[in-house]
Parts: sequence; structure tokens; C-alpha cells
Amino acid sequence: MVTKVVDLRSDTVTKPSDAMRAAMAAADVDDDVLGADPTAQRFEAEMARIMGKEAALFVPSGTMANLVSVLVHCDTRGSEIILGDTSHIHIYENGGISSLGGVHPKTLPNNPDGTMDIDKIVAAIRHQDGALYYPTTRLICLENTHANCGGKCLSVEYTDKVGEVAKSHGLKLHIDGARIFNASVALGVPVHRLVRAADSVSVCLSKGLGAPVGSVIVGSKAFIDKAKIVRKTLGGGMRQVGILCAAAYVGVRDTVGKLADDHRKAKVLAEGLKKIKQFTVDLTSVETNMVFFDITDPRISPDKLCQVLEQRNVLAMPASSKSVRLVIHYQISDTDVQYALTCIEKVVEEILSGNVKLEHLTNGTTANSYGH
Repeated sequence: MVTKVVDLRSDTVTKPSDAMRAAMAAADVDDDVLGADPTAQRFEAEMARIMGKEAALFVPSGTMANLVSVLVHCDTRGSEIILGDTSHIHIYENGGISSLGGVHPKTLPNNPDGTMDIDKIVAAIRHQDGALYYPTTRLICLENTHANCGGKCLSVEYTDKVGEVAKSHGLKLHIDGARIFNASVALGVPVHRLVRAADSVSVCLSKGLGAPVGSVIVGSKAFIDKAKIVRKTLGGGMRQVGILCAAAYVGVRDTVGKLADDHRKAKVLAEGLKKIKQFTVDLTSVETNMVFFDITDPRISPDKLCQVLEQRNVLAMPASSKSVRLVIHYQISDTDVQYALTCIEKVVEEILSGNVKLEHLTNGTTANSYGH
């Protein structure tokens, strides 16, 4: 019997490793707002190198990373960006680009693989002769991997095509690369090549890479100089941030090499779930560390399933009124995967038999927790 908690709610739930904690304790720090924190400077330079860009900037969160990037590219109120209708920026970031930046979103349908049709992107670009009436298109945003599409990877060929469209129309391309290293590993494409067409990329450090806090933005030096000002405006300038950058560096150094194993475990989990007749799972959709499954039996709701699972120390998160999302991270073992599958099977049996007593639960795996 596994006694620890098997937390599959997200890859954001990892605890700092011993190596991260040691690095944080030993970090050489100074005031980063004054540009003097040496650990932050080294980490940002390393991330810029890895991503193939001129410069990088550490920010507290992925939401701020995307917001800063959009605000830099769209520095005139009334600008418009083209992005997917199920993208994280559009759905889960509190509408910050509109409420804080006066930026208008033009949404296009995300295909099941996370892409938007190229011809629809081109058709959505506003022409200058309509400037009296319409917002001005300035930016295209992609998401790689695309979370709401199951952690799907956007290919380098597709990204390059979108980059060509942006360049030919005088637009910029931003990639929400919260899990870009997962995409790089799954596709077998170096991360710098995967984002070469992008003018800016946000990279989350606290998801698959396992750092406790933060994201980075990468781009040209001129872009990052402007991003630094916007970060300060939004309250994202921090002082001895090298403590956090030290842990993030360990995550990049130690965890990227474990992502392929995360993807393998996700496939094992999906194959086990597919054997439960009350669920449907598209095995071909499991490309990285996310597994979505639909519940076909109306007697079982995602909320109830997750609530009863918590009583067995397995944490999961509803993805919709009919589906559940499970996310693998490097602190989930093969034993954890098998234990979770065993518990899910037993919980399904308990719910169907009516032999379920819900206790007071505290982790928040209830309705309205979708999208993290």
C-alpha cells in the first residue's frame, strides 16, 4: 500500500528537490531590481543561450510572462492579437491583456492538435484600410505544448509557417511555451530550433521542470529591455531573486532529461485507464505528460470521482463536466502510476455500488478548478 499522496493534479505541484534547496541556500544574491543579482544574471544568460535568443528575463509566473510579452509587442492600446480559442492566455489568465493592456483578442478555433489553420490566421489579419474601424493586428500567439488539447506538441514546421505569416505581414510571434521542453523532448527537436521563428517565448520553470517558482521570457535584447520595464510596472520586480533562479537552474539542469520518462508513464497511465469500461481514452492524443479521459457513465461525475480518490491519497482534477485530467511529473514513480490505476478502478466500483461516503476534503479538487 502506498501511503504517500500521489498528486496528479498538475506538474505544478512538485516539491523542491534536495539539490534545489541546497542551491537556494548557497545562492550568491544581490538586488535584481538594481540589476545586481549575479545568480539571476547567470541564469538568464543561460536560458537565453538554451533558447537561442539574445536575452532573457525572470518573472514570478507564467501568467505575468505572457502578459508582459503581449504588452511589449502591443504597446498601443487598441492593438489586436490572434490566438486560439482554447489557449491559456485567452481562457485562464483573467483577461489581463484586455483589462490591463487594452489589447483585443481575435480568437480562432484550436484544432485537436493545438494548431490554428494557417489560412484562418491569414484571413484574420486586419488590413490597414480598415484602421478607422478595426483594431490593428500586431501579434500572433501560439501555445506549445497546448494544454487544453491534451498536451499536444506543435511541430517546428507548423511554427515556422506561422512565423513566416507573421513576418510577411509585419507582425510579431509569441509562443506561450509553458511546457516547451516537453514538446522539444517529445518531438526530438532542440528547443532553440523549435522556437526559432518566435520573437518572444515564455517558459514556465515550475511545471515540468519542477522549480518552485517562476518563468522566463526570452527574446531580443531590445525586447527584454522593454519587458523589464513592464515587469516592474506590474509589480514583478523582485530583489534577491537569485534564490529562486538557483532552484530554477537545477530544474533545467536535472529535470529536462527526465521528461521522456514522464511521457512514458503518461502512456502507461492512459493504457490502464482505457481498460476501465466506464472511461474513454484516446491513446494517440497522449504525446507528453498529460492524460485526459472522458467518463461515459452518467452515474459517475468528475467531481465525485476526484473527491473519492482523494480519500485514497490520489489527487486528480476535473477537466470539464465529463472529463478528468491527470498530469505526470518527475516526482511520480511507476509504482505511483499503478497505485493510482488500482485506486481509480476501486473508486469506480464503489461509486457504482453506491457504497461511497464523502468526507470533508481540503485540496480543492472540485468544480471550478479546471485549467491549471
